[in-house]
Amino acid sequence: MAVQPLAGLLVVDFSRYLPGPFATRELRRLGARVVRIEPPEGDPTRFGTPGWDAAINAGKESVCANLRTDDGLGLANALCTRADVVVDGFRPGVLERLGVRFPERAVVCAITGFGPASDRAGHDLNYAGWAGLLADVAPALPPVQVADLCAGSLGAVTEILAALLERERTGRGRRLEISMTHGSHRLAAHRLGGEPIPKLLTGGLACYRIYATADGRHLTVGALEPKFFGRLCELLERPQLAECQYDPELQDELAADLARAFAQRPLAAWLERFEGEDVCVGPVATLEEAAAELGPEPPAGRAPALGEHTDAWRAELGLA
Repeated sequence: MAVQPLAGLLVVDFSRYLPGPFATRELRRLGARVVRIEPPEGDPTRFGTPGWDAAINAGKESVCANLRTDDGLGLANALCTRADVVVDGFRPGVLERLGVRFPERAVVCAITGFGPASDRAGHDLNYAGWAGLLADVAPALPPVQVADLCAGSLGAVTEILAALLERERTGRGRRLEISMTHGSHRLAAHRLGGEPIPKLLTGGLACYRIYATADGRHLTVGALEPKFFGRLCELLERPQLAECQYDPELQDELAADLARAFAQRPLAAWLERFEGEDVCVGPVATLEEAAAELGPEPPAGRAPALGEHTDAWRAELGLA
């Protein structure tokens, strides 16, 4: 059975789209009870990306509350009095201006694009651009929302768990401010120390690239250590290439040699050839292939219908 260290804790989630809901999904996975506070029209992901909504919000509860009305605000505030964690996904200060109040014992986590001092609008691509993550790959687009899900969601989870641990010692909650842009920059700031070859992670090294195979599929090569790259070159019957691994003047030529070699066989043949070998080579799998191989965790229940739990919470809070 999965460890449930947050069992018995209530998370009230005011956020929308991905960063906050992904964070509260992780908190629910760890045992917390999660209640979504949704506007009458619902979270936009319900209609824009329903498959994502179903996966990320499975097992949560939905309470419909219009925060611009006394009734909706009263319901939200009553729920907050019970909360151990409150997640805020609005621009800085919006919930407070609407009149939402948080108990002192709650851990309140605001996930914002640029931090508490900025009202600038944005989405994941903007945050990643501001943070310097896209400089090596622009105009190519990243295939996953790094700023939203890593800097935002998982960054929030880390800080929330630390704040809950602190609350165990002090009895006091804490206000947390998560900036997806600042958090994204921290993911790459170590690179400011310099790199031996420009674009080290995005094609600058021949031994750290993606190569096409004969059937139009692709292989990932991450053979950074000489022992791995040397063995790879032996299996490709090109042992002499190992001598050029880190020569900055020969990277394009080396990559071209490797590309010609990998283009001679289909993906499955290469995977069979490298099975059991320490070469740091793998497939570019589809999401479906990855799910079949890695066995994704089934959703913990179903995603709630909009406002499905409103009446039950009104009754429990004495607001029916």
